[in-house]
Amino acid sequence: MAVAVMEALMIFIVSCLCVFLILHLIKFFNKVWWNPIRIQSAMRAQGMKGPPYRFLHGNTKEIYNMRSEIMSSPMELSHQMLARIQPHVYSWIKLYGMNFLSWYGPQAQLVITEPELIKEVLSNKDGAYPKSVIQNYAEKLLGDGLVLSQGKKWLKMRKLAIHAFHAESLKGTIPAMIVSVETMLDRWRQEGVKEIEVFQEFKVLTSEIISRAAFRSSYLEGKNIFDMLTRMALIVGRNNYKVGISGIKKFFKTRDDIESEKLDRGIRDCMLKVIKRREEVMMGTEPDGYGSDFLGLLLKAYHENDKTKKISIDDLIDECKTFYVAGHETTTSSLTWTLLFLAIHTDWQNRAREEVLQIFGQKNPCPDSIGRLKTMTMIVNESLRLYPPVFNLTREVKREVKLGKLIVPAKMTICLSVLALHNNPQIWGEDAHLFKPERFAGGVAEATKEQCHRFSSIRLGTSKLCGLELRTFRN
Repeated sequence: MAVAVMEALMIFIVSCLCVFLILHLIKFFNKVWWNPIRIQSAMRAQGMKGPPYRFLHGNTKEIYNMRSEIMSSPMELSHQMLARIQPHVYSWIKLYGMNFLSWYGPQAQLVITEPELIKEVLSNKDGAYPKSVIQNYAEKLLGDGLVLSQGKKWLKMRKLAIHAFHAESLKGTIPAMIVSVETMLDRWRQEGVKEIEVFQEFKVLTSEIISRAAFRSSYLEGKNIFDMLTRMALIVGRNNYKVGISGIKKFFKTRDDIESEKLDRGIRDCMLKVIKRREEVMMGTEPDGYGSDFLGLLLKAYHENDKTKKISIDDLIDECKTFYVAGHETTTSSLTWTLLFLAIHTDWQNRAREEVLQIFGQKNPCPDSIGRLKTMTMIVNESLRLYPPVFNLTREVKREVKLGKLIVPAKMTICLSVLALHNNPQIWGEDAHLFKPERFAGGVAEATKEQCHRFSSIRLGTSKLCGLELRTFRN
C-alpha cells in the first residue's frame, strides 16, 4: 500500500514538473518565435519591410557584424557619420525605405526616419508612446533620472532642474567656468608645441565645470565618480547588441555583471559621501539650508515635508548620475567636434574670433551678451546637426495605435533615428554631409522650413531637456 502511494506521489510530482516545463516552453517559444513571426507578417501586410527575423537573436548579429566591419578600417575625413556609426540603418534605409522593421532579439523595433512620423510620435499627448524602460547595465549607468523618468516624477524632477539651470541661476557660475578654461589654456602654453588630445582635455574641463556649477565641488573631488561612470559606460557599449535570455542572470553572472554591480555600489557610496558632506557643511550656513545649486535643490526636496514635493534618496542619487553622465558626455563630445570643425575650416574660425572680439573685446564673456554670438551659434548648431549627442530616441507603444497609415501593435519599440534625420538630403539638401553653418544663418526655423522637429538636437534641447543654458555657457 505504501509503495503504491509513493508511486502515485512520484507520478504526480513528475507530471507536475512536465506540465510546468511544457508551459514554460510554450511561453518561451511564443516569445521568441510565434509572436515575432505574427508581428512580422502583420507589418509586411501593411507594406512595412525590413530584414527578416532570426530565431532568438533577431538582427543583432547582423548589426554587430556590420559595425565590426566598418570599424575595422580607418575613418575617412568626412562627415557621413550615419554609414559609420549606424551602418545597419544606412544600409536598410536604402533597401527597405525611410521606415523599416528590425529586431533586437525577439523584440520588434520600428525604425523611423521620416520627419512627419517622428513629429507625430514626439508630439503625442495621450501617453501612447512612453519612454522605453531600460534594464541591466544602462539602468545602473543612468538610473531613473530626468532623462528616463516619466509622469509625475518627471515633472517634479524637471521643475528642480529648470530652477537650477535657468540662465539667471547660472550667472554666478560664469567666473568659475572662465577660471577653468584659463587654467587649461595656461597649461597648454606651458607645455609648448606638442600634440594635445583635446577630447581628454575637454573631459576634464567639462567635469570640473559640472562639479562647480551643479555640486559646488572640484573636479578632483568627483574624479572617482566620473572614472567609475566611464567604466560603466564602456560595459554598456560593449553589451549594446548582445541579447540575453531572461532570468539566466539570476543563476549565472558574467564578468561584466560582476564588475557592473561592483561599480554600481561604488558610485552609490561615493555619491552618498558627497551628499553627506554637503549636509554637514551647508546646514545652517545659508538661508535656504543646502545651497541654490542642483545638489542643494535636490537635498531640499529630499528633506521636504510635503509629500508631493519630496524625493527619495534613490531619486536623488539617480538624478546626480543622470546629470553627471548626460551633461558630461554630451558637452565633451560637442566641444570636441566643434573645435575640430574650427581647426579644419579656418574661415569660420576667423569669423567666430572676430565676432567674439567685437562683442567682448579683451573682457571676459558675460552671460547677458552670449546670446549675441550669432556666428558661434550657427557653428554650434551645425556641429550638433552633423554629430548629435544622442543618435537614437526610443519609445514603447503602450497600446495598439495608428501611426501615419500604419496600425502598430502594442509593446513594440519605436526607434527614432536622430542621426538619419540630420543626414537626410531631402531635408538638408545634397550637401547634408558637409559642414555649412550658413544653413542656420536665419535660425533653426528657417533652416528646417519651420519644421524644428527635423533638427532634434535643438527641439530636445529647448523643450525636453534641461540645462541648455549651462551647455550654451560652456560652449
